[in-house]
Amino acid sequence: MSFQNLSYLAFAPLVAFVYLKLMPPRWQNHFLLAASLVFYWCNRPTGDGFAGLWQALPIALLAASCVFVWRMGLSLQAAPPEKRGRKLAAAVIVLLAVLAVFKYFNLVLAVLPFAPGVLHRLPFPLGISFYTFAALSYLIDVSRGDMPAEKRFINLAAFLSFFGTITAGPICRAQKVLPQLNEEHRFDAVRTVRALQLFALGFFKKVAVADVLMMYVSQVFADIPGHGGPALLAATLGYTFYLYFDFVGYSQMARASALLLGLEIPENFKTPFFATNFSGFWSRWHISLSSWLQDYLFTPLVWADASKLPLLGRKITRFSPVFCVFCVFFVSGFWHGNTLPFVIWGLLQAAYRVGEELLHQKLGKPKKKAPARQMWAKRLGVFLLWNFSMVFFAMGSGIGQPEGESYGVGQAFAILKGWFAGWSPARFASESWQAILGGFYNNTLMGAAWLVMLACTLALAFWLDWQRNFQFKNKSEELVLTAQKPAVRWALYYALVLFSFAGLVMQNGGFAGGSFAYGGF
Repeated sequence: MSFQNLSYLAFAPLVAFVYLKLMPPRWQNHFLLAASLVFYWCNRPTGDGFAGLWQALPIALLAASCVFVWRMGLSLQAAPPEKRGRKLAAAVIVLLAVLAVFKYFNLVLAVLPFAPGVLHRLPFPLGISFYTFAALSYLIDVSRGDMPAEKRFINLAAFLSFFGTITAGPICRAQKVLPQLNEEHRFDAVRTVRALQLFALGFFKKVAVADVLMMYVSQVFADIPGHGGPALLAATLGYTFYLYFDFVGYSQMARASALLLGLEIPENFKTPFFATNFSGFWSRWHISLSSWLQDYLFTPLVWADASKLPLLGRKITRFSPVFCVFCVFFVSGFWHGNTLPFVIWGLLQAAYRVGEELLHQKLGKPKKKAPARQMWAKRLGVFLLWNFSMVFFAMGSGIGQPEGESYGVGQAFAILKGWFAGWSPARFASESWQAILGGFYNNTLMGAAWLVMLACTLALAFWLDWQRNFQFKNKSEELVLTAQKPAVRWALYYALVLFSFAGLVMQNGGFAGGSFAYGGF
């Protein structure tokens, strides 16, 4: 039951109606938890090897995690300050160990061919990376005294398992969400309109842009040696845009799902491709993860000599800021996946960030009001370097491979090498056309329709980002719709609906669509 699935389009409004209209205030969180568990169960692993208890394992693990975090929060609050460090360290080790078992155990199995076959079918719990980080931030905040421990188990469980964020975030902070769960929520027409606008924007970006792009990208990456430089470069650019619109689309639908119930959760993206440096880029891209790493890893490491390390309560010598940056991005890469391409991707981000700071030290801080040409040159430089790193991210994600498999570093370097070979316009046109026709329809008219569709949806998606960045200074995402004149606003509504429907038709008319890129992290 993914966000773009027809069943979810019925599930979310039904849950909102019962939650807002029928449930007494004291039972609202009970119902929200029940609805979230139903959603989680509907997204359980299926297929060969995932029958019986194996299907129930992820939801049992989620329930056990909720109980553990709730009890540890109360225990941390009751403990004297001098003993909280050890309790917190034990809780962190347990949560990270569980995450490691399910996310990284295949690394151990790869060198243990004699391991029982049942272990090779260990199911990957949906959203475990996201709810684990949400749980960690809650426990750390309680340990620091930044917030009180939640006394009601139902509230904490509803927060950790909320169906709007369990799939792929955003990584919410308990300080912001738990107080909202202690309030009564009722129907509000203005808020509902905002939610529908957000959902329409996200749905469009997912099914009409991201999924349509992936139809070409996956065909090219499935046969790397068989394509020349222009096709490989186009596929790399396509993957960069696919990942962005897929994840920003998901994040907008997640925010809309929460807003429908009266809950505000954080934005995850703020037009990152308009950033003029990597510091700005990471304040706009996957904001919930980057801010989490900033608050709970980078800052404690940098200030380790000034006071006790906030997480472990130990005094240690000062870490170099450069070392801290590499630690943060190594963790970010390894959090995304357990293969070497993801680690290289993370280290590249660290190199970009450190290199940028070294340039600032050498040349001085850039002026805030630089000439427009210089600003656009910086944006282009940031985008090209980001696009280079996306080659490793794509190969780590297994784009073009059967589901559940990934490429290695060798394929990433094959793409980079292939960029500089076969630069023939005729070859590019032939390869791209064959990918469109052979991979999709074998129909010239439908292939042409795909090209027109992609050009129109990309133009609209980038226009929306342009408006948000330059016209509305990255304010609320739905403002790009509400602030328009009525005629323009309604034209945008019709365009979003029309292109979304066309995107579904492009995917054989199904409401299933492609899975979200971050649903497997």
